[in-house]
Amino acid sequence: MRETPWGPLPVSDAHVHFFSHQFFRSIAAQKEIDLAALGLLLEWQMPPEDARILADSWKNALDANGIDRAVLIASVPGDHESVITAVRRFPQNFYGYMMVDPTAPDAPTQVETALTTGHLHGLCFFPAMHRYSIHDERVVQILDLASRGPRPIIFVHCGVLSVGIRKKLGLPSRFDMRFSNPIDLHPVALRYRELKFIVPHFGAGYFREALMTGDLCPNVYLDTSSSNSWMRYQEAQMDLRTVFRRALEVFGPQRLLFGTDSSFFPRGWNSQIYEAQVKALYEIGVEASEARMLLHDNLQQLLS
Repeated sequence: MRETPWGPLPVSDAHVHFFSHQFFRSIAAQKEIDLAALGLLLEWQMPPEDARILADSWKNALDANGIDRAVLIASVPGDHESVITAVRRFPQNFYGYMMVDPTAPDAPTQVETALTTGHLHGLCFFPAMHRYSIHDERVVQILDLASRGPRPIIFVHCGVLSVGIRKKLGLPSRFDMRFSNPIDLHPVALRYRELKFIVPHFGAGYFREALMTGDLCPNVYLDTSSSNSWMRYQEAQMDLRTVFRRALEVFGPQRLLFGTDSSFFPRGWNSQIYEAQVKALYEIGVEASEARMLLHDNLQQLLS
């Protein structure tokens, strides 16, 4: 439980990046430095190889902030074992998502194997990052697989994709925005009505398109994570209160999922994102029952 303007409410976070040892090792290799030097450049803590220790750190951070559960996202393809280790260690505190690159030849096998562990709850697709269309037959193959099994959540990053750590280190990001429009998800979500799709960051600049897609597809959800700095791209002046008001009008309180986009230590869980979102929700008159749905219940219902 966490104290909120509506009184004590349970809070769960739908969007936390599990920056593991393997994640930082891949970044260090691209920068051509060792992990110790990377930590000094970033002024971040480099996690040990044992993912259980990083899981302990995240559990302690969540407990200290009164957070019930969090979705841990493997932030490079092939790092899902780190997340599975964390979920296995604290199944009452974590849900696990893996990043999928469907252009990799072994992607379907990786997904199938990971899902059989019972500790993986979602598949994350980043079409702009890995430069493919969500309509690609390689994506279809994985969604067919997902629809036959335990039916994991399908997380699809749309809109502006900016990886802060890459910017900080001066590493190029060869993303392709042609594959970022939430409208592309429309026929996919209609085809796979049995699956639930999440678009993070309110569509990250494609807010109108995310609203349209959600209005047409009742199995599409939005997560509210990050600073939502994409608002500066809107023609009319927009703030977080306006974003929440319009999202609630289209999606209702049942299809919005609170998230922070937390990622690294020593910062840990990003309470500033939480405070800004709760303030906006309270100021537009959201009732306690609706706040509870958005902050906790919707995620539990999707993943429990």
